[in-house]
Amino acid sequence: MTYAQQHLAEAVEIAQKIDADAIERIADVLGGVKAADGRIFFLGVGGSAGNCGHAVNDFRKIVGIESYAPTDNVSELTARTNDEGWATIFVEWLKVSKLKPQDALFIFSVGGGNLEKNISPNLVEALKYAREIGAKIVGVVGRDGGYTAKVGDAVCIVPTVNPDNITPHSEAFQAVVWHLLVSHPKLKAKQTKWESVAK
Repeated sequence: MTYAQQHLAEAVEIAQKIDADAIERIADVLGGVKAADGRIFFLGVGGSAGNCGHAVNDFRKIVGIESYAPTDNVSELTARTNDEGWATIFVEWLKVSKLKPQDALFIFSVGGGNLEKNISPNLVEALKYAREIGAKIVGVVGRDGGYTAKVGDAVCIVPTVNPDNITPHSEAFQAVVWHLLVSHPKLKAKQTKWESVAK
């Protein structure tokens, strides 16, 4: 088996094992956010941050939910990192954005945040604040889901099928799941370009 065949076989295995019910629960939570005129704040670091920017586009354009990712504003992100420290970049951004109970955090992360191991403390601090405010928490995460899975209202954990490929599969399936969600009849508000042209 070539590496390409192995990697794709792992992706098929993940697709077969992933918890579809967890994804449906995320759709339900986000449907409630939309009905309440709430906003979605997408949080992630590294490759997951890149996914956040793409997801913001899709949720705004296809679903019609006001959505933001603090990592899309590199000036504020780097100023806060430089002046205040890495751990508080998201929570302070959420405070200025006046996070409300009708809003949601959507976490994209390989590990979900872990204070004990000092991994993504910025996610953990933001999650704690969201819980304080009463905002909803959803996520697509890898490994055991970390802090996100512990406190989230609806969290999809990407199954680990190869310990050497946790990060690429977790980040790839973040995209699979959010594209599923923006296509979901409970959320989708506008037709996408190519599907409308095909008809």
